[in-house]
Amino acid sequence: MIPNVGPFELIVVLVIALIVLGPRRLPEVGSSLGKAVRDFRAGLDRDEREPDRQDAATQLEPTADDRDRRDSAPGR
Repeated sequence: MIPNVGPFELIVVLVIALIVLGPRRLPEVGSSLGKAVRDFRAGLDRDEREPDRQDAATQLEPTADDRDRRDSAPGR
């Protein structure tokens, strides 16, 4: 389980990030992280809107070739 993160914990994380990354790279990393999260969410939304390819494939009607193969199969 994820523990609750309060304002003090957020300040500690930001101070450590500032020390590790430095004041020049911190905005770049923040921007890259924001873009990554935005793209991830957009991908999730796109997946929810589009039906699964497998579901779409099962909904397709058999073509004339498929019906011919089925009708000419041995034992029919």
